Amino acid sequence: MQTVIVLFNLKPGVSRDEYEAWARASDLPVVNALPSVDRFEVLKASGLLIGEGKTPYEYVEIIRVPDMAAFGQDLSAPDVQAGAAQFQQYADNPLFILTSAL
Repeated sequence: MQTVIVLFNLKPGVSRDEYEAWARASDLPVVNALPSVDRFEVLKASGLLIGEGKTPYEYVEIIRVPDMAAFGQDLSAPDVQAGAAQFQQYADNPLFILTSAL
């Protein structure tokens, strides 16, 4: 199992309310419905546990993927491509990190 971690901030001028409404109504249901995805979450940063100041990223996505080859195939579906294009309109230079458990 691999976990994809996506760290991002919203682009300047993008409304948090608009992005979060889209994520709840479209992104979460579409990605969670993919056969290759075990679980998909979008988390909003609320602060730092240790230290002061602003978090470096406003949002974190966690995508649990049992089969990366199947996930790659699922990503080519038209509804997923449309969602990815919309995500790019909201997210400012998102960082996609592939991880696996120790």
